[in-house]
Amino acid sequence: MIKMIALDMDNTLLNSQKEISPRNEAVLKRLHEQCIKIVLCTGRPINAIWPYIEQLGLTTADDYTITFNGGLVVNNQTRAALSEHGISKDKLQAVFDFAKQHDFSLDVLDFDRVYEIMDMPRSIYKTILKNIEFKDAHFNDLPGGDHVYAKAIMAIPAVKMSQEVLPAVPDELRQRVNVVQSQPMVLEFLPNGVNKSVGLRALLEHYGWDFANLMTFGDADNDYEMIRDAGDGVVMANGLDNVKKAADHLTKSNNEDGVAVYLENFFATLM
Repeated sequence: MIKMIALDMDNTLLNSQKEISPRNEAVLKRLHEQCIKIVLCTGRPINAIWPYIEQLGLTTADDYTITFNGGLVVNNQTRAALSEHGISKDKLQAVFDFAKQHDFSLDVLDFDRVYEIMDMPRSIYKTILKNIEFKDAHFNDLPGGDHVYAKAIMAIPAVKMSQEVLPAVPDELRQRVNVVQSQPMVLEFLPNGVNKSVGLRALLEHYGWDFANLMTFGDADNDYEMIRDAGDGVVMANGLDNVKKAADHLTKSNNEDGVAVYLENFFATLM
């Protein structure tokens, strides 16, 4: 029995205008009222998606969000962490060295702010991520020691990302950190072993459930594991081919209310 629905945001729940459509909103609110857990799964911090959480009414004492692509599971009301996985500055050194070598922009995030690294050109991340502090910093000046980071980001125009950045990422770096593309213009460097499925596993265990109780919606590389592991993994028509191969079902695109279309059929008796 499906008891939890986990949704990627960009190009999945959100349309091209970065909006939750009225149809998607109505269906998810109805299911939430029927005690189905609705969980937003994103690479962003919770502050950056708070307007969407409020729009869907996911603000009760038992609502959670998967943030930082599974690195942090956070209670929506108290902001207390249920699960947290981070990475040290030392392990991010190889990411910085790669970015510096190719003169690619870089941002480093802990669980509170974004450090815009000043050793290379400015990124476009400020145009993508809102409602979080950005702080200028040189990589060598970042806090070290026990300070925990969530990830590093390259936010670079999509054409340059596909033609210059992705082909240049060495296998050695991919072995040191989890490298995933979450949007056409965003490449993420996560702690090894961290993905949205890791965060969802912690949340399912919190409720006493397992992956058989989970339905997921996604489109991109950073959704692959949660699509693969869910009892019902659903991929959008606009999703990547390799992610579609892991899906149990496909639905219409994010601009065609694909989430609502699938849920209205699957949960017809609750509508």
